[in-house]
Amino acid sequence: VKGADQVALVTGEEKIAPPNARWHLCTVESMPEHDAAFVALDEAQLGVDAERGHVFTDRLLRRRGREETMILGSEALRPMIRDLVPDAEIIGRPRFSKLTYAGAKKISRLPKRSAIVAFSAEEVYAVAGMLRRLRGGAAVVMGALSPRTRNAQVAMFQAGEVDYLVATDAIGMGLNMDVAHVAFAGLHKFDGRRTRRLTVAEMAQIAGRAGRHQRDGTFGGVVEEGPGAFLPEEVFAIEEHRFPRIEHLYW
Repeated sequence: VKGADQVALVTGEEKIAPPNARWHLCTVESMPEHDAAFVALDEAQLGVDAERGHVFTDRLLRRRGREETMILGSEALRPMIRDLVPDAEIIGRPRFSKLTYAGAKKISRLPKRSAIVAFSAEEVYAVAGMLRRLRGGAAVVMGALSPRTRNAQVAMFQAGEVDYLVATDAIGMGLNMDVAHVAFAGLHKFDGRRTRRLTVAEMAQIAGRAGRHQRDGTFGGVVEEGPGAFLPEEVFAIEEHRFPRIEHLYW
């Protein structure tokens, strides 16, 4: 609508910055410092992240649009926004589609248009290999892939060339695809310091890739018991979008 020469895309991996771009879409680390009429900060609840949180919090506190500023994030962030940005108008928006727990299914029995999420490159490739043997094909998405390779894999899934997508938790941010079901190959990840169970908010962020706009989605695991299985209270929180309120941010 505006033309490619009007829009810049800047991330830690790629930079497409036409000299006369009027709209900049960036990661928080790459936000330009120049004056802007409108500034939006998405996924502001990531201020709780030990590695990147300080950047999100800095932008939340310091970056403002000349005419309008929009901070988007989880309902759990509401108390912090009230304290840190007391003059902000807070507006809630419900999810249009319903997200439902579908139980545990073996990888070989997962429905088409499923995304299987694993938490190491080795496990991603192992699951993808299994799906290719059993079901004919799978796309692979990981943060470690180059943007061109990652986009090609997403395009293959979107076009219906394969019915399954295997990904790390990178799928939880910035990727909107036609996924009907999200299956968790596990519920523990190494966060750079230790191996731990995902928080309910992290589970919900990933599970929320299922369904799109007004199309309902489902999520589940691949085992019914043990550390890789969902607890009833986790299922309830994800389905009802009820998460502990955020009481600290990194800065």
